[in-house]
Amino acid sequence: MLEAEGQERLVRVSTGSAMTLGLADGVSDVRPSTAYLLTYYPGRCSANCLFCPQAKMSRSRRDLLSRVSWPVFPLEEVLDALARRKETVKRVCIQAMNYPNITTDLVTTVSQILARIDIDVSVSCQPVDLESLRELHDIGTDRIGIPIDAATPELFSALKGHLAGGPYTWEWHMQALREAISVFGAGQVTTHVIVGLGETDHNLLRFIQDMVDLGVCPALFAFTPIPGTTLDKKAPPSLSRYRLLQTARFLLVNRLAALKDMRFDTREALVGFRVPREKLSRVIGSGLPYLTSGCPDCNRPFYNEKPSGPMYNFPRPLTPSELMEVHRIVEGACRD
Repeated sequence: MLEAEGQERLVRVSTGSAMTLGLADGVSDVRPSTAYLLTYYPGRCSANCLFCPQAKMSRSRRDLLSRVSWPVFPLEEVLDALARRKETVKRVCIQAMNYPNITTDLVTTVSQILARIDIDVSVSCQPVDLESLRELHDIGTDRIGIPIDAATPELFSALKGHLAGGPYTWEWHMQALREAISVFGAGQVTTHVIVGLGETDHNLLRFIQDMVDLGVCPALFAFTPIPGTTLDKKAPPSLSRYRLLQTARFLLVNRLAALKDMRFDTREALVGFRVPREKLSRVIGSGLPYLTSGCPDCNRPFYNEKPSGPMYNFPRPLTPSELMEVHRIVEGACRD
């Protein structure tokens, strides 16, 4: 949130949140229950995650994060809008680019929000030091997310780390997640992993199980190719694979099953569950595994899908026909 001398502090707001807050024209079919903000910086991120439009070597539009545009507003204007919508917006999620003094910007912004509005605030950022984690916690940050994105150390290095020309390491992220647990407590720390970056199903579910054991809540996103990024020609995952992995994630996160209860073929593809059929049918029928995952009240519409579909993460309860389709996909993907 750059604030030059004599200038207003600025922040980016996702298009859907801007419409919900009355900052932009337009109507969304689904009102976000979380307001999504992104730190403002005039240049590109100092990291180089190969799938991200904000990466330092990206040729994408600078107002994009995933496939969503994030227009710029004065922070005071956003705070006024949040105060007017405090009955409908339940949480603010501040997402961070990587640039000098980012921690100071995060602390200042969280403080300004909480000084005006009684609301839950999440921060999603790169690893920061233990002192900064404590400061964010002490000023009132409710939850913190440290995205891992890639499910294995090898993929991480190739897509986010040194092999990609970025500053990150797997070990640094793992240490940051453990330190975040020590400060915020189990259940108050999130991460997310992206399906379709080259991992096997076993890779991904092993990581999710490790996060559950650590006390971190892992969310799931589908890879989305964005024009101008290094991976813009890579295809997204199949919907059937994603539905099966969403089901597995839900079972693991809610401790309804463990990794040992998952069945894999010789290529480490998930092919079924050692779970009673009635329990699995109830889980699928609830529709809950297929909603946007993350912090409470996170429904982030159309982050990794077009409004025309297909829907990878649903931002609202599934319709009866959508539930029937999910049943068909998941049960069809399971092999006897």
